[in-house]
Amino acid sequence: MEPLASKIRPKSLADFVGQEHLVGQGKPLREAIEGKHLFSFLLWGPPGSGKTTLARIYANALNAEFHELSAVDSGKDDIKAVLGERRGRNVTLGFDKPKVLFIDEIHRFNKAQQDFLLPFVERGDLTLIGATTENPSFEVIPALLSRCRVFVLNELTAEDMEVILKATKIKMPKEAREWLVQMAQGDARQALTTLESAQKLYGKVTLESLKETIQSTHLRYDKKGEEHYNTISAFIKSMRASQPDASLYYLARMVEAGEDPLFIARRMVVFASEDIGLAQPTALVVANAVFRACEVIGYPECAINLAHGAAYLAESKKSRTSYNAYFETVDDVKKFGNLPIPMRVRNAPTKLMKELDCHKGYKLYDKESYLPDTLKGKKYLR
Repeated sequence: MEPLASKIRPKSLADFVGQEHLVGQGKPLREAIEGKHLFSFLLWGPPGSGKTTLARIYANALNAEFHELSAVDSGKDDIKAVLGERRGRNVTLGFDKPKVLFIDEIHRFNKAQQDFLLPFVERGDLTLIGATTENPSFEVIPALLSRCRVFVLNELTAEDMEVILKATKIKMPKEAREWLVQMAQGDARQALTTLESAQKLYGKVTLESLKETIQSTHLRYDKKGEEHYNTISAFIKSMRASQPDASLYYLARMVEAGEDPLFIARRMVVFASEDIGLAQPTALVVANAVFRACEVIGYPECAINLAHGAAYLAESKKSRTSYNAYFETVDDVKKFGNLPIPMRVRNAPTKLMKELDCHKGYKLYDKESYLPDTLKGKKYLR
């Protein structure tokens, strides 16, 4: 039986919901579809935002042969099978219907597989549409990326999700629909799958049946993906801005998604010296204690230690003087190389070295600079 998500999938832009910045009047993807412009492109966006649907609408508008592969379980042989005997023939000259190859999760193709695609895209043997939830700048080889336009899809809004759910004609209480919209987090496919499962399992859709169908909200968070880096970035920036509420929120997102607590704690240790430094030296002590607690205790209890540390670091005064001073010295080390060290601060373990005046004149609390002569008078720590 055809899944609900497939059954109500829009066949044209007239029925497509969301992504107005791409398919609204005068917007680039609408212009491409209505003008029947043939070119390869990538659709980058979160799950359930309409990537596959837009690829099919585009192929239908061009009256093209549409072939769909998933990079998870496909390879070179599958691409060869799609090309058939048309390899090396330029279909843009009008000899045949264009072939559109849609590759879902194209970021999962390795470099060799992407290299294999390249000449066919260049010659026009096929028009490539790649869908990815990951940043194509990092996941798609430059040569292939340069031959494709990139369209960025946004997470569907609550209003978009409401429209999609109403299109199913499935009756449900307002509270159930609102819960489903919130639970799906802009993922239309997840909302529709949950809705269909609840109806099949319980015969009707209520708030209770939806909750029974999906026992816990799944947070979208790939530990090696874009959302991983976005969330840790937001966490660090919130602490840097002295916003404990935002810091704790992004911490909770990482914890609930199962992020490695030691990864979070390591970032906090770095932050304590990089952003707080001399303004509140005890921050490094606290951060190290949090790291140790995560090592010893682990989840779920160490989430409390992480929260304690995050709140403390966010509330602490901030100073990057030691951080900035260090990297200024690094610049001079690279610029000047190994400058001669002043004699009075050299080691003198032997009689000869003492005779050469090593260590001579050294004293505690000396006001004279111990920097190499070239850098005398230089102030790094300001």
